[in-house]
Amino acid sequence: MADRGAALRAFRKSLGAVVGHPYDPVFVSGGGGVPERRARQAALRVRLPAERSDFRAGPGLMVTLDLLVLAAYLIGILAVGLWAQRKATTQEDFLVAGRSVGPVLYSGTLAAVILGGGSTVGGVKLGYQYGISGMWLVFMYGLGMVVMGVVLVPRILELKLFTIPELLERRYSASARIAGGLVMVAYDLMIVVTGTIAVGAVMEVIVGIPRTPSILISSAVMVAYSVFGGMWSLTTTDIVQFVIKTIGIVFVLLPAAILHAGGLQGMHERLPAEFFSLTHIGGVKILSFFTLYFFGILIGQDGWQRVFTARSVKVARNGGLFVGLYCLVYAVAGATIGAAGHAFLPPLADPDLAFATIVNEVLPAGMRGLLLAATLSAIMSTCSACLLASSTVLLEDVYLPARRLHSIGSIGQTRALTLVLGVLATTIACLTADVIAALTVAYDLLVGALFVPVIGAILWRRGSRTGALASIAVGGVAVVALLLVMGIDSDAPIYGGLGLSFAVYMAFSLFGRDLRPDTSRSVTDVP
Repeated sequence: MADRGAALRAFRKSLGAVVGHPYDPVFVSGGGGVPERRARQAALRVRLPAERSDFRAGPGLMVTLDLLVLAAYLIGILAVGLWAQRKATTQEDFLVAGRSVGPVLYSGTLAAVILGGGSTVGGVKLGYQYGISGMWLVFMYGLGMVVMGVVLVPRILELKLFTIPELLERRYSASARIAGGLVMVAYDLMIVVTGTIAVGAVMEVIVGIPRTPSILISSAVMVAYSVFGGMWSLTTTDIVQFVIKTIGIVFVLLPAAILHAGGLQGMHERLPAEFFSLTHIGGVKILSFFTLYFFGILIGQDGWQRVFTARSVKVARNGGLFVGLYCLVYAVAGATIGAAGHAFLPPLADPDLAFATIVNEVLPAGMRGLLLAATLSAIMSTCSACLLASSTVLLEDVYLPARRLHSIGSIGQTRALTLVLGVLATTIACLTADVIAALTVAYDLLVGALFVPVIGAILWRRGSRTGALASIAVGGVAVVALLLVMGIDSDAPIYGGLGLSFAVYMAFSLFGRDLRPDTSRSVTDVP
């Protein structure tokens, strides 16, 4: 994705950088080199203000009914989250819902956190640009969930972990846990910031409420149910958000957009033939999606913290398979909605506006409010997941190990950290929207620095303590150095970081003397 940084900056200007998941930053834009990108950006600077003014004053202007639907959603989701706090009586309840979540709740909450705002808005954007091949980004999430459920879950779920960095200590050392925890906290916290901006930006663009009040209102709801109920609140609110999102996107917007385009036959008549090709988006982009999103989904704390809530390996495995298939449905739905929009919309200076424009074009009053609630559901479910993930990792993997305390934290400590980080993220989101570079750095660091040692801990018992530490350090330094040299528009940081991380991990593990881990602690011994 050579031009993902340019796409992110354009998206920040137009829709407030709608980012909903650790693997959901919408850094996917049209093809072309630097001259083409600059030409598009120049056109955007000239045309976007007028177009946005027309858009805000046109048929998509929110009416009282839509605002009532949105208000009912926010009040309802807060009530559900606060109601669930009664079940969070221990730290295990607060962090992983007592490891007792059944198949229905588990599948719904996992799908809600995996598919965020980027999957929704970004999937429609890619469909608008490339047709059905725009499905590949979300498809990689689904592929990652299937592999996680079938290959990884049976190996580590019974270890009763709270965090992924905790796995690094069990397999390697406390130093590896702290190093991995710092990377994970930085990543998850930046997702919370960008997701918070996204919520405010979506409400500002579609509803007309100024950005700062939008952020404060939505953040107050999200932080409140996260602080009081922890994972139980997130689980119960996520299942509601999953239902709203599914109804809004799959059963309301998808058929409405297809009908507005003249049906499937009308789409075939109006759209270029390549819009119905699975490879139109290009092999380079598909490979980039695989490297970033498939790999990233396998190690992210927010996803795994949901996995740790499952009451059995069977629930987690089957839930992963269900979510994988659901991602495929969601991927096709988003790409089809975007392609249908391309058939009836005038050319958009900024394709990131495709989702909002299609919603305003094809849906009546009330239904627009439902779709806004569906979009906020996608973003807020991921925001709350990353907020709890960042506070959990900061306490359990950084603060307590650094103080050489060998016990888990308390509910009070986790609630306090969740509140502090929530207020911090909200403050940053209100003060600035310029978090794209930090998000890209954090995401590249997550995969470039942690993927190899985490997967090695699960699958390869010969990996050494020093190999893991060297892998995290070298991979992280390589990512930062390549970002400074090549810029955030380049794919070199992620590929270079991964390659060097793998090389030093293998070298120290295979050829270092007296560096083998105690294999009695190897997670590969778990059935």
